[in-house]
Amino acid sequence: MNYYKDFLSNAEKVTHKLDTFLDDSIHQKAPVLIQQPIEELIKQMGLAEHIESGDLSGQSLEHFVDTYLGNCTRLHHPGFLAQQVAATHPTGALGSLIDGVTNNAMAIYEMGPAASAIEFFMINWLLSKVGWETADAKQQLDIESSHAGGTLTHGGSLGNLTALLAARSANLPDVWDEGVPNNVVVLVPEQSHYSLKRTVGVLGIGASNCFAIRADSDGRVDPKGLEDQIIELKAEGKFIMAVVANGCGTAVGLYDPIEAMADVCERYGIWLHLDAAHGGPALLSKKYGHLLNGIERVDSIVWDAHKMMMTPTLCAAVLVRDHRNLDNAFQTEASYLLHEKEQPGYDFLIRNLECTKAGIGLRFFMSVAAQGEKNLVKFYEQVTALAQQTADWIREQADMSIAVNPQTNILCFRFGDADQLQLDIRKEVLAESKFYISTTAYQDKRWLRLSIMSPNTQWQHIEELLLDIRRIGGTIAGTIVNTNKQS
Repeated sequence: MNYYKDFLSNAEKVTHKLDTFLDDSIHQKAPVLIQQPIEELIKQMGLAEHIESGDLSGQSLEHFVDTYLGNCTRLHHPGFLAQQVAATHPTGALGSLIDGVTNNAMAIYEMGPAASAIEFFMINWLLSKVGWETADAKQQLDIESSHAGGTLTHGGSLGNLTALLAARSANLPDVWDEGVPNNVVVLVPEQSHYSLKRTVGVLGIGASNCFAIRADSDGRVDPKGLEDQIIELKAEGKFIMAVVANGCGTAVGLYDPIEAMADVCERYGIWLHLDAAHGGPALLSKKYGHLLNGIERVDSIVWDAHKMMMTPTLCAAVLVRDHRNLDNAFQTEASYLLHEKEQPGYDFLIRNLECTKAGIGLRFFMSVAAQGEKNLVKFYEQVTALAQQTADWIREQADMSIAVNPQTNILCFRFGDADQLQLDIRKEVLAESKFYISTTAYQDKRWLRLSIMSPNTQWQHIEELLLDIRRIGGTIAGTIVNTNKQS
């Protein structure tokens, strides 16, 4: 059987349909979100029949792709305002295609020299932006050198796990063989991503030993409160393995005071990890770079390319100030892979939980290189400024309020003052299919939440959404009032 004879023909059919999909999304010719029952979708796509007949080529492939794309959430749509996932640059998507065809599992250098070279370059590019020392490939694993290092992982959750494994290795070098002592704790921001508490559980420290750091009135880490908390925990006999800072938080997009937190952590010799999964690109911007002041003083960073860098999922960077802490995080024995051999590069395997790892650096590089750093920064500044413009408009409305002034492209606000009303509004907005928004809990209230991710979203789209929310919210509130009067 010749598996490849129809590749070019099929690829042309699929790319043509993807081009139409992008055009329809950008110009709002189709709904941003359609949700059908899962069993109905399975039936429509003919999954069982295709597996039985093995016919996914030609017209059969076209029909399948049409059905699939017709039920995809359209991230390039101006109304996509819900989740922190990139509206990808199409050239970056070609990187995913190239990687899928070549299938170079590049955690071992000889299994993907080109992919390894690109990952090595992109890691050093990010390290240089942080202000850390880089090194060439020959010096990369030198145990006498304290240069920075890093790796790419499949997502920020795995990235946070990898970074805290490095922290564990640095603080508890015997834990791999002896297990975790029962007095270990980790401190995370009040508004931290759920993956951090999950990571603490996975590491065997115990989720109950993941403590929220004392915060200011907006939810940012309070450095004085952090120091007091450290003193109290130490007096109780606790060993603080790591402190985590947000750059920025997931719910409302606030940046923690990294410089002040670094002062505290250096004073007590505690590992400081920065979760910059979403907000890392601020570092590239002269206008917003101050939000990450002090970043060069942290011990580890997670920075997702598949959020604000228009890169296809998944691609997250784990960066450490001293490469040895990451190199020692995993104790790997695999005689069929790791042995004396000609090695013009080095094996990323020792820095990863994954053995078989996709060439995710390719999609990252192609996404950035297709537009250039200046245009990437322009996109970041555009969506951040749009969030601020939206906040300014909402402040002038008597029936709406914002949660906190936005620092990035994330904005939380309310219509009226009832938690259930926000959920009801979202339900109706999604039913109309013009916009896709989310909600979040913040300061013990439920808020509507916008995450402006598409470069195609402009003020006129946001204004239309806000007026729709006022119309929908007013109708729902009026119905509730009338129902109460009747009862």
